[in-house]
Amino acid sequence: DERLPVTVEPISPPSTMTMGSPETVSLLVVNHSSQPMNIQLQMRMSEQSGVVICGQSYLSVGEVGASGGSTTVDIRLIALVRGLFKIQGAYCVDLSTGTELKQPPLFQVFVQGNDSGVEEEKQ
Repeated sequence: DERLPVTVEPISPPSTMTMGSPETVSLLVVNHSSQPMNIQLQMRMSEQSGVVICGQSYLSVGEVGASGGSTTVDIRLIALVRGLFKIQGAYCVDLSTGTELKQPPLFQVFVQGNDSGVEEEKQ
């Protein structure tokens, strides 16, 4: 069983998004290694399409404890076009060693248009 030393999992990710309306998604970052890590989460634009990071693409997670230590971070995503897309391009970088850990795609989302032509306020 080969596991990544650090994993990133979305917490209740949306299954649909509306084109042009930013959404906040919470991510659980877990350190499975035997050493604490000073982690930076990077959402690399070059690997994203359809739905991209909105705002800061590099987030300092900070020190995450060893053997299952975890923390949550929020990212904002915006859908640019309609369709079904994978949310991908996430990397965890250990700032102490420079080690980069590419994460598998985080989730899939279906993007629909905003047919009213007016931005809708989510309650």
